[in-house]
Amino acid sequence: MVTHVSSEARGDERGALIAFVAAQRGGLRRAVLGLTDEQAARRPSASELSLSGLVKHVAETELSWLRMAQRKPNERQRTQETWGDSFRLVEDETLAETLAFWDRVAHETEEFVRGVPSLDDTFPLPEAPWFPKDGAVSMRWLMLHLVEEIARHAGHADIIRESLDGKTAFELVALEQGYPSQS
Repeated sequence: MVTHVSSEARGDERGALIAFVAAQRGGLRRAVLGLTDEQAARRPSASELSLSGLVKHVAETELSWLRMAQRKPNERQRTQETWGDSFRLVEDETLAETLAFWDRVAHETEEFVRGVPSLDDTFPLPEAPWFPKDGAVSMRWLMLHLVEEIARHAGHADIIRESLDGKTAFELVALEQGYPSQS
């Protein structure tokens, strides 16, 4: 863990879950700190992953899970044909716009989780080969899954960023906090 996640108030499980999701979002957001759209779109390895693509994918994935939990249609639902576009900026999309979109999704996720009657409340999973038949998950599971999903991609982002310019997660935390660069 590159940053410390503050302890929740005694018994504030929602606050703890929200804080851990926010900490993982911060790790991914820091990976693009100070980069241009062109730099953030670079793919420094054989992988198709870029930093801007990871940000877009995670923002859209969070929205998808939020809409499932809310039982609302996902306005950015991907098809098999458009799945690859969730990992790259297309047409006139910019990193700044994608980060702003993610901010809105994050705010909505936090409001929703704070407002559900119980973290034990469940919502159905869609039919898919990777989900159990007639599966359902709790709001607690949703938040833990967001920690997992965002952390996985934040780790990818750490490697990509270090490959681009040598900056590590620790250096990016210091930069974000206003400490002088060590490089």
